[in-house]
Amino acid sequence: MIKVQQEQVSEIWGELIPLLEQHWREIAHYQDIALDVDREAYETLEHIGCIRCWTARAAGALVGYVVFFVRPNMHYRASKQALQDVLFLLPEYRRGRAGVTLIRVAETRLRDEGVQVVYHHAKKRHPRVGELLGRLGYDLVDEIWAKRLDRE
Repeated sequence: MIKVQQEQVSEIWGELIPLLEQHWREIAHYQDIALDVDREAYETLEHIGCIRCWTARAAGALVGYVVFFVRPNMHYRASKQALQDVLFLLPEYRRGRAGVTLIRVAETRLRDEGVQVVYHHAKKRHPRVGELLGRLGYDLVDEIWAKRLDRE
């Protein structure tokens, strides 16, 4: 049984870092750029109310998370929006409803606080995430392109 709950990033760093490292190994496009989480920036954003974190736990152990940056959009000041920073579930929890539950709980809570639009991103080499988001009613609205400038 998975329990989804809102938590403070600043209070779960010890549990979060090992999952962030596993997440990075799985999805980082540029594996030569080392994971180096800016804890101070996260905690500052959390302190001013711009971070939301929901965790998925099994028997009390952290097995996944979704983190959003939440604030009025810079182009639409009257529209509070949530931009997903990270979404991860340990592989053994990806079958079944854990991912759907994690996303749906976050959506409900974000809606309750007045968020108008939620944006998620999904890595191209992990198409199942995009497929899941489509089934949950999300529209594909952007593509993100990257170019290494330090290799030219």
